[in-house]
Amino acid sequence: MKAMYPGSFDPITFGHLDVIRRAAGMVDVLHVVVMRNPSKKYFFTTEERMKLVKESVKGISNVVVSMHEGLLVDFAKKNGIKVVIRGLRAVTDFEYELQMANANRKLLPELETVFFMTDEKYSFISSTLVKEVATLGGDISQWVPEPVMRAFKDKIRRD
Repeated sequence: MKAMYPGSFDPITFGHLDVIRRAAGMVDVLHVVVMRNPSKKYFFTTEERMKLVKESVKGISNVVVSMHEGLLVDFAKKNGIKVVIRGLRAVTDFEYELQMANANRKLLPELETVFFMTDEKYSFISSTLVKEVATLGGDISQWVPEPVMRAFKDKIRRD
């Protein structure tokens, strides 16, 4: 069975990695899909986000990292995927995720969405929080893997 875990991963956090490890343990192949939305402003470029995700999932043998721009259902159809993995940190995430799951099912009826509750120790971590703390000079080491910490330091130093 193949599944996909889509996200902007700007940046990837320990919360994302928790979901990836757990989902990868349940499927034959897990596609971690770095989504690109031209109308969205990202801290890291698509290429940087892809590189950080690849470095962060090294050692999880059944994970494939890809990039996609466009409808999630198109990636699912192209790759023969029938399951979308989504992480939920809190009740506030559920409403948006439910809308997306229902929209995706209307567009591709055989596509199921499976929700993973994020481990409580990661439930407050968001990419937005990480970016804010990092750009203000705070310590993000407890929230992100080493490659992400290095990337922030390099990017902030350059800017």
